[in-house]
Amino acid sequence: MLRVLQGTVLMAFSALSVAGAPGTPDEIKVPAGEKLVLKAHATGFQIYTCKAAGDRPAQWELKAPEAELHDRKGTVIVHHFAGPTWKHKDGSEVTGKASAHVDSPDASSIPWLLVSATGHTGEGVFSKVSSIQRINTRGGKPPAGAECTAANNGAESKSSYAADYYFYRPAK
Repeated sequence: MLRVLQGTVLMAFSALSVAGAPGTPDEIKVPAGEKLVLKAHATGFQIYTCKAAGDRPAQWELKAPEAELHDRKGTVIVHHFAGPTWKHKDGSEVTGKASAHVDSPDASSIPWLLVSATGHTGEGVFSKVSSIQRINTRGGKPPAGAECTAANNGAESKSSYAADYYFYRPAK
């Protein structure tokens, strides 16, 4: 079963500063000595799977993101998918693991994240990325818990979302 949840997807960039992510909470700030190499706006989906296990109630678990990241002109420059992985149009990729999060100021949206790079493939923009921030999220939360039951174990649901991503690398 695959369901697409309705949601608003923002196509325009949020106001972004050339110095990095403005107003970012301390919990998800990048380590000192890193510099911004790319910022992009994502639109896409968070894909959830209904999982029932043992005695615990069935619940939605994140399977993977599926999003396109756009430059200021709206051109798709990055594909974001399971891993989490980001693949730039130049062929370079970075995978990561969330190292910190804060709740979004918008209670109906997924958290803001700091992601630490765990691997790289190829040469290009992402070959030296060390940290990634996901901020200004809109949407992306899983369906209501009541929609995930033992009877529909394994069902998938797509929840539309938008966010701004900032990619950093060591300054030296």
